[in-house]
This record gives sequence, C-alpha cells and structure tokens, in this order.
Amino acid sequence: MKIRTGIGQDSHRFLSEDSTKPCILGGLVFEDIPGFRANSDGDVIFHTICNAISSVTGEIILGIRADELLEKEGITDSSVYLQEALKTLGKQQISHVALTIEAFRPKFLKRIPELRENIAREMNLDASQVGITATTGEGLTDFGCGKGVQCFCIITTVEN
Repeated sequence: MKIRTGIGQDSHRFLSEDSTKPCILGGLVFEDIPGFRANSDGDVIFHTICNAISSVTGEIILGIRADELLEKEGITDSSVYLQEALKTLGKQQISHVALTIEAFRPKFLKRIPELRENIAREMNLDASQVGITATTGEGLTDFGCGKGVQCFCIITTVEN
C-alpha cells in the first residue's frame, strides 16, 4: 500500500464592496460579501484542494491546466479545475481531506456541514472524509481582518 500526503494553500482578497461578483467558496455562494480578485470565480477552497492534489501528483493544475481552460474555453468555474485535478490522481484514491480556513468573513461555523457535503460530492467522497476548521486568526493577518480568505489543505491518498 502506498500512502501519500499533499499540502495546498491559496488565498484571495475581496473585491470592493460594490462588486456584483458572487463570493464562492467550496462551490457554495456566500451572500452579502463581494467576490474575489481572481481571473476565475476565486474559490479559495477548491483552489487549495487543487494545489494539495498537485503536491501529490506533481501535475500543475492552477498554473497550467486551469489557465488553459480559462484562455481557450472561458471557463472560470473552479469546480471544473477541481475535476481536472482529480483526473491526475491515477491509481491514488483520496482517503481524507483536511481544510483550515482563515477569514474574518464570511462566518463559516453554521455552513461547515453544508460545505463538507458539497466538497465530498464534488470529490466523490463521503462527507466523513472531509474535515473543516475555520479561524479568524485573532485578526493578526489581512485575512483575519476581513480583507480576504486564506485556506490550507492536507490530503491523504492511498494506492493498493
């Protein structure tokens, strides 16, 4: 049995308060918050998972494949990028996804079960295989002060 661990990180700043771009995290829309400064939808959670998968496979998704999808097909939906990342796993199967989100806003506590379900569905996992924690970081960073969202991910894969 081969076990691999991948780590990923991503962050984006919010657009101005008058922006109409939706705030999308983990494939869900968060109301009353501007979207992110990004060429795509800026889904920090899905981007972080893509980066964690890239650290397992060595395949660069966000810097290469996602850019190609954006430039050639106009695709800005990060769930498509996540599906591309999952294709690179080959025989590796994800056994667990752990996410830590740092942000003052939006408030995540009440939406964590919904996020777990949606992420699991996107990744063809059971929700019990997805763990999520969130913190404001005591306001010590721009993310904890409400200027954007930062996320870290660790994935564990196995190959029998």
